[in-house]
Amino acid sequence: MKIILIGPPGVGKGTEAKRLATLFDIPHISTGDMFRAMFDEDTELAKIAKAHINRGELVPDDLTNAMVIERLQEPDAKKGFLFDGYPRNIVQAKALDDFLSNQGETMDAVLYIDADIELITERIAGRRVCKSCGAVYHVNYKKPKVDGVCDQCQGVLYQRKDDMEATVRRRLHIYHDVTAPIIDYYKHQQGFHAIDGSGNIEETHQKVMDAIQ
Repeated sequence: MKIILIGPPGVGKGTEAKRLATLFDIPHISTGDMFRAMFDEDTELAKIAKAHINRGELVPDDLTNAMVIERLQEPDAKKGFLFDGYPRNIVQAKALDDFLSNQGETMDAVLYIDADIELITERIAGRRVCKSCGAVYHVNYKKPKVDGVCDQCQGVLYQRKDDMEATVRRRLHIYHDVTAPIIDYYKHQQGFHAIDGSGNIEETHQKVMDAIQ
């Protein structure tokens, strides 16, 4: 299986990505994770990418594409892969299509998981994280036994700045502005499916599996 997962933060994309990667025994490829791993490498590509990241800049498309194509040629990706966070724009999408076309292959599924912005905002803004152990709770869906106290280590629970409502709304609007062209690019291709992610984890997973089948 060759799968691309697209979706805003808070829609359950990360959870679904891990589940699909395990189910189909394929690598879950995240460009964010790859960039972080590069900080321990001494290759020319890593040095250039690190320079951009350290300046607070996005890594240029040609470098990102080169890194991804290099990753796709590793043995574990021969039987398939799942992308999360790539491609981010039309240039990257076309580079991926060109690479696959040269291999005589195409994507099996492009899954766009989305939900109402108000629901996603509530999901993210309701998160509370333990300062000590990092355990995650929710003010509505996963409450601790004692308000503000972690069940596991009795650490203090807090709301991350990125999870505050005003920040979440800004992130979601930016996400949809950036992602809209990618959706338009893929939605006319075979294997594209728009999936309602407003249900719980199991409901979303079932819709994903129905689309893949």
